[in-house]
Amino acid sequence: MSDLAAELTAFMRRYEQAANSHDIGRVAPLIVSDAVYWFSDGSHRGLGEITGAIERTFVAIQDEVYEIKELEWIVLAADHAVCRYRFFWTGVVDGRPRSGQGRGTNVLVRRDGGWKVQHEHLST
Repeated sequence: MSDLAAELTAFMRRYEQAANSHDIGRVAPLIVSDAVYWFSDGSHRGLGEITGAIERTFVAIQDEVYEIKELEWIVLAADHAVCRYRFFWTGVVDGRPRSGQGRGTNVLVRRDGGWKVQHEHLST
């Protein structure tokens, strides 16, 4: 694995850990202000809409554990990168254990001295 791929993979692990903290204050700094996210339940443009959607997920799925697996880098450049992966989640919804999985694609950009998510597309 190249140094750049290792750096980006470490970023995605931090992103995964931030999501698993269920603390939007840890997730938001990893996303650019003009990002666009496409989720199965709709599209979200800008940090405010995106963090709102993520917070609603934190409320809807109690004790969620989110995992990114089979991470592949399909574009690696000094200031942008694209990855695809499979995601899996478990948690409690309406008092019952639930789980799900799907596919993800992220576009990362180097901004303000570090990597951030510019676009995320999750589908089930």
